[in-house]
Amino acid sequence: MARACRTFSFTFESTGLGVIFVPKLIAQHMSLFNNISKKVEEGILYLTINRPDKLNALNIATLKELKEVMQQAYDDDEVRGILITGAGPKAFVAGADISELKDLNEVNGRKFSEEGQEVFDLIENSHKPVIAVVNGYALGGGCEIAMACHMRVASVNARFGLPEVSLGIIPGYGGTQRLTQLVGKGLAFEMMMTGDMIDAEKAQQIGLVNHVVEDQESAMQKAEDIMKRIFERAPLAVAMVVDCVNAVFSEENGYLLEANSFANCCKSKDFEEGTSAFLEKRKPDFQGE
Repeated sequence: MARACRTFSFTFESTGLGVIFVPKLIAQHMSLFNNISKKVEEGILYLTINRPDKLNALNIATLKELKEVMQQAYDDDEVRGILITGAGPKAFVAGADISELKDLNEVNGRKFSEEGQEVFDLIENSHKPVIAVVNGYALGGGCEIAMACHMRVASVNARFGLPEVSLGIIPGYGGTQRLTQLVGKGLAFEMMMTGDMIDAEKAQQIGLVNHVVEDQESAMQKAEDIMKRIFERAPLAVAMVVDCVNAVFSEENGYLLEANSFANCCKSKDFEEGTSAFLEKRKPDFQGE
């Protein structure tokens, strides 16, 4: 009897031990980064900013790795959703690396901001759901990462803030826009003008955080539970929700996009499956088609 064989393509990967030759299928799930660790389990990409000795401060190298991981996730069919968190008990991401900020000027400062915005736009516009799991400090760039995610789950010891004015600058990775979108103009002005931190309970009260739970482990569990519920829904419809919600804050006509997206859903196999399953009183088997 003939046996079906799986075909592997290969790629070169550079490691601290030199260059190795590995299958692409394996390589895309290998964590060969210095500042980020990642793993994929049951469709969830666990993306961890891994600089606990620096309170996971967001330096340029980490930002580049974050961009690469997000780009890989876009194209990886095994990844259905993404959880972003920080290593260690003290911080999600405690801000930017100040040693890098001190050398900025008008020219490279603009580039610094634009490149960060590009990475965070990848998070915000991902058709795969992205949830921030926040423990400890989420300040400056850390708060901006969390706000770029579609949802935020925090432990009670989480602290949020955009303290850039204390350094003589402003949030540069989209923070002025996303905080205002999430909490409103008045509270955004207060948080960014004073640079003060708020606790997790306050963050939930003002709409910055979706859920607050007891500790880091519980926050991860809550985020996993939400993600698994989303996985039960139609992937194409979930992706179109992302586009339509984000259109509220863009120059695009959100109502027109909603109507077009609704029409596209109606021609999908997922729509056919979803309505059939409802009428037949069974669980739908969505394929993202």
